[in-house]
Amino acid sequence: MTGSDQEPIRDRITVLGEYRVLDTPMEPAFDDITRSAMFALDVPIALISLVDESRQWFKSEQGLACRETPISASVCAHAIRQYEFFEIPDLAVDPRFAQNPLVTAEPFVRFYGGAVLRTSEGIALGTVCVLDRKPRQLSEDQRGFLKGLARQTMALLELRRALRLSLDIVERQAHLMAVAGHDLRQPLGIISNAIATGLSAPNHPSMPRQLGLAQRAVDSLVQQLDGLVTAATSSGSTVETAPVRVSFQMAELFDALGPGWISHAASKGIQLDVVPSSAEVLSDRRLMSSILGNLVGNAIKYTRTGRILIGCRRRRKGLEVCVYDTGVGIAPSHQEAIFSPFKQLNPESEGLGLGLALVKQAALQLQVPLEVSSVLGRGTRFSVQVPYGGQAAD
Repeated sequence: MTGSDQEPIRDRITVLGEYRVLDTPMEPAFDDITRSAMFALDVPIALISLVDESRQWFKSEQGLACRETPISASVCAHAIRQYEFFEIPDLAVDPRFAQNPLVTAEPFVRFYGGAVLRTSEGIALGTVCVLDRKPRQLSEDQRGFLKGLARQTMALLELRRALRLSLDIVERQAHLMAVAGHDLRQPLGIISNAIATGLSAPNHPSMPRQLGLAQRAVDSLVQQLDGLVTAATSSGSTVETAPVRVSFQMAELFDALGPGWISHAASKGIQLDVVPSSAEVLSDRRLMSSILGNLVGNAIKYTRTGRILIGCRRRRKGLEVCVYDTGVGIAPSHQEAIFSPFKQLNPESEGLGLGLALVKQAALQLQVPLEVSSVLGRGTRFSVQVPYGGQAAD
């Protein structure tokens, strides 16, 4: 039946990785389960087997004296294609297993019975299994007992995953507070210094420059606080606000975002150009503003010299909104990870590492394609494709 027959191997490997159990030491709680199986069913070998990409690895083993075997020698790899239980009364006469090295050499096993370890999402991870050196068949009660041990094993694995997720949340919150305390202090310091200068010498020639620095610091502070609020509300709420789609011209967003970002880029010696556009789109203004603002902010952060270009290109299925930069570029191996919260290519760079995570989140809410292409040392191009508003383009 169903189960792993139709389940991509990659799904199992990905989910198995979430438990962080592979290659961990043996633990009494899991060993109690295999010992119970061995003594209750009167077998010489009992295992908690997890099927990886190229091997079966044993979280607990009794009687086998090894912690893993190649996938080619795995009966469990066949077992997880069943929904609940897999039993072979005599492996030596089954053409699938007659030449298996566990059958033809030590420990010369003949019988296999395994209850599938399946997550609440329906992904099979492995089995709680028993092996014998002689042919046999389990009774219904014995099969039920082994299924019960599989449920206990999954309960332990789920508890392990829940504890890990809780620790991750605590660590992430601690990291967020530490980074926020550091990064928000800088713009506040600039603002405080500008105010102090203004109070002590309101007519001093440096005042326009001080006020300009203060304005950019306020813009940066507002952006980072918006990012914190968005990240907190999205991760803490189980109800996602539906996008409010209306027709509007991209020029409205460009006009709202352009001046502040041009000033910020100029302070770093970077030229920021906004290509005018009369194109009309059907989207959520707030989410599109978040996407565009965070993409431009990210481009400024990782561009040391050169220019940044914001523009649109008409496509048959929608308007492609693009942000180009001549920055450091992104290696292909990092082009998925950059959309994770708090991920920064340069740990010493400014900001909280939330910008691209918010871009990804907004694109998912809008259900629009988000693409990135990059060449190390030459620059990066981000784009989203948004449906046309009003009359669609030809």
